[in-house]
Amino acid sequence: MTTDQQRLVPDVQLRDGRSMPQLGFGVFQIPDDATASIVRLAIEAGYRSIDTAAIYENERGVGEAIRASGVDRKGLFVTTKLWNDSHSRDDAIAACEESLELLGLDAVDLYLIHWPSPVHDQFEEAWGALVELRERGLARSIGVSNFGIDHLEQVIDASGVTPVLNQVELHPYFQQRELAAWCAERGIVLEAWSPIGRGGELLEDPVIAAVASEVERTPAQVVLRWHLQHGYVAIPKTQTPARISENIDLFGFELDDEQMARVDSLDRGEDGRIGPDPSTARF
Repeated sequence: MTTDQQRLVPDVQLRDGRSMPQLGFGVFQIPDDATASIVRLAIEAGYRSIDTAAIYENERGVGEAIRASGVDRKGLFVTTKLWNDSHSRDDAIAACEESLELLGLDAVDLYLIHWPSPVHDQFEEAWGALVELRERGLARSIGVSNFGIDHLEQVIDASGVTPVLNQVELHPYFQQRELAAWCAERGIVLEAWSPIGRGGELLEDPVIAAVASEVERTPAQVVLRWHLQHGYVAIPKTQTPARISENIDLFGFELDDEQMARVDSLDRGEDGRIGPDPSTARF
């Protein structure tokens, strides 16, 4: 993808008046010593949104890639996340400051509570800390990750502040339709982690394969295009250079209504979940 082509990546509007690219690059499980080179490849391919987290232990590598990229900081959108052991107000503030130091940034564009972590039962206090971090300018926008409707209601009711975004597991096998509708009604953007189902069974599904053949694209491109046409933000992750380029090459085709409906029909509800259930996860 050329520099001109990367401009085709649309922005989504956040409820706080800011915006972010609808397609980003995730770095989950990429070792820190490999992160700088891989993220630099992603930036060269046209990605302008990078998603990391404290628990990934690769924020330093993301920062190195940003500095080496030659792209103006204002042209990049950087997200990181607060881990579960730092949900108290003081710990959350310190954790954000540590992430900024590792990234080498004065502020992140988006700071998220990574999990509600009911076992700690402090996510309401953590949300208050994120509001403070936004007010101090250390996080330009704030949101959450892996929050269900009950978690969202709790932080909104307690603070009067609505997250701009909720990053959750979302893909054709696990479409989270009730949560998606609830968030849409409140202007909360949904961002999909594992948008292509970790590259497993989903990409071999006969329906996905058939649609891919019809539009002359790969199964991964079909699934990512499905996300974009639903209005979701997607952050595919790969360490393979060819797939880094493939996953952003989504703007020369569209799925028609019938093709979208066929992919929609693949929803398995809870049986399609790959990752932990946020309501029961004990970490």
